[in-house]
Amino acid sequence: MESRHLLMISLGGVIGTGLFLSSGYTIHEAGPIGTILAYGIGAIVVYLVMLCLGELSVAMPETGSFHVYAEKYIGPGTGFTVAILYWLTWTVALGSEFTAAGLIMRQWFPQSPTWIWSALFMIVIFVSNALSVKFFAETEFWFSSIKVIAIVLFIVVGFLAIFDIIPIKGYSHAPMFTNLVKDGIFPNGFKAVFTTMLTVNFAFSGTELIGVTAGETKDPGKNIPRAIHTTLLRLVIFFIGSIVVMSALIPWQKAGVDQSPFVLVFKSIGLPFAGDLMNFVVLTAILSAANSGLYASTRMLWSLANEGTIPIKYAKTNNRGVPMIALCLSMLGGILALISSVVAASTVYLVLVSISGLAVVIVWMAIALSEINFRKQFIKSGHKLSELKFKTPWYPVVPWLAFILSLLSCVLIVFDPNQRSALYYMIPFLIICYGVEKLNSRSKKKKSVSPE
Repeated sequence: MESRHLLMISLGGVIGTGLFLSSGYTIHEAGPIGTILAYGIGAIVVYLVMLCLGELSVAMPETGSFHVYAEKYIGPGTGFTVAILYWLTWTVALGSEFTAAGLIMRQWFPQSPTWIWSALFMIVIFVSNALSVKFFAETEFWFSSIKVIAIVLFIVVGFLAIFDIIPIKGYSHAPMFTNLVKDGIFPNGFKAVFTTMLTVNFAFSGTELIGVTAGETKDPGKNIPRAIHTTLLRLVIFFIGSIVVMSALIPWQKAGVDQSPFVLVFKSIGLPFAGDLMNFVVLTAILSAANSGLYASTRMLWSLANEGTIPIKYAKTNNRGVPMIALCLSMLGGILALISSVVAASTVYLVLVSISGLAVVIVWMAIALSEINFRKQFIKSGHKLSELKFKTPWYPVVPWLAFILSLLSCVLIVFDPNQRSALYYMIPFLIICYGVEKLNSRSKKKKSVSPE
C-alpha cells in the first residue's frame, strides 16, 4: 500500500454513519460547546494512542500488529484477547453495515426487500477484499474520497451561510455563532459532556487500522508517521468543523433529531437533491466501513494463525497474497452477526454489540502499555534511542496519558445507565478469553514434550 492508500484507510475507518447520522443527536444531548469539547478531548486521546502505535509499527511492521505487540510486551493472554476483541468488533460492525446499506437502498426502491441489497453489497465487499491487497486499497481510497469531499463541501458551504455570503432559510441576517452559546455553555449540564465522551471514543475507532496495514505498506518508516500526523489534523477539521457548522446553523434542540443534520443544512440552503445526495454519501460511508472492517478482521485471523495461536491453515494465502480461509471466516462472522441482529436482537446481538463497543478502548490501552514495555526492553537490551526511525515523543508521559485516558473511558461507563451493561458482558468475556488462551498454551506444551 502507498501513502495515499494508508491515509484514506485510516480516515475511512473513522468517518462513518456516526458523523453523518448520529452527530445531531450528540449535539442535542451535550449542547454545541459540550460536543466540541468532547470531540476535542477524544481527538487528543486518539493522537496519543497513534503516537504509541507509530513507534511500534515502524520498529516492527507486522500485519495485524496489535496482538503481536501485546503478546510480546504484555503477555500471551493479552495478545490473544486483543486479537479476538478486535476481530469481534469489526465482525459485528460488518453485520450492522450490511443492514444499514440495505435500508438506505429501500429509500430509492421502497418495494424491494432489504436482504437482497444486503446480499449484493456483501458480494461487492467480499470481491474487493478477495482480488488483492492493492485492489482493496484502491477501492477504499475512492470510497473514502467521496466521504471526504462531501464533508469539505459541507464545511465550506456552511461557513458561507454562517457569514451570510449565501442565503439560508430562517435567517434575515448572518447567523454567525450565536447558536453555540445562546442557551449557556452547557445547557444540559457538564455531566452530559462525560456521557458524550464515551460515544466520541467509539466514533474515533478505526484510526488504529494504520497498525493493521503496517506489514503490507510500502516504506513503513516514512508512510506510517506521515499518516499518523495528518490523520489527527483531518479528524479535527472534519469532525469539529462539521459540528461547528451544524451548531451555528441549526438550534441545538432541533439538531438532527429527526434526520441527518447534513441533509437539514443542505435543504435549508436550498441545495437541489440534498436528501438523495446525502443518502449516496452515507451509503458510500457504510460500504467504506464494511470494506475496512472485513480487511481488519481477516488480517487479525491471519495474524493469530501466523503466530501459531490458531491452526496454521488459516494463515494460508493464495497467489495474490490474500488469506482466503481467514477472509471467508470473517465474512461468515459478519453474516452470523447480521442474522443475530434479526433473530436475537435483544439477547445474542445485544451482548455482541456491548462487547465490541468497549473493545476498541481496551485495544488502545494494550497499544499504550505495549509501547511502554517495548521501550524499556529496547533500552535494556543495549539499543540506543537514535536507532528508532520513529520515537513516541515525551516518553513515558504520552503512553501513560493514553493508557489512563482510555481506562477512564471504560470507568465512566459506570455512570451511564444506558451503557453500563457493556461492562457486565465485557468482564466475563475477558476472563473466558484469558482462560481459553491458558488452556491452549497448556495443550501445546503437552504436545511439544516428547515421551522419554
